[in-house]
Amino acid sequence: MGKIVSNIWQLIRRFKYQITTIICILIVGFLDEDSIMKYIELEYQISDLKTEIAKYESQYQKDSEELKRMQRDPEEMARIARERYFMKKDNEDIFVLSSDEKNTDNSSNDETPE
Repeated sequence: MGKIVSNIWQLIRRFKYQITTIICILIVGFLDEDSIMKYIELEYQISDLKTEIAKYESQYQKDSEELKRMQRDPEEMARIARERYFMKKDNEDIFVLSSDEKNTDNSSNDETPE
């Protein structure tokens, strides 16, 4: 047992600079607050936020163009109101098409038999 401990101490003394360097790299790379892992995680987050910013900028551009069209043409405002809020002219019929699946079970508590 004593010989094993002696050999370990000899290895530590012989490679003390290399061992210290490896320990420092491990601390900085994985355990430190400003670690490489944290840096990579923040880079992914920045990438996601840039994608989100681009999405909102394109939405802003479309909404700005729509607003300009509405300000220039009152008929455009009426068209948008009819599309979004299901308003209609006197001579129009509205058909709402939905892709939602309907409940096919007839034993629903909300339904009353007629």
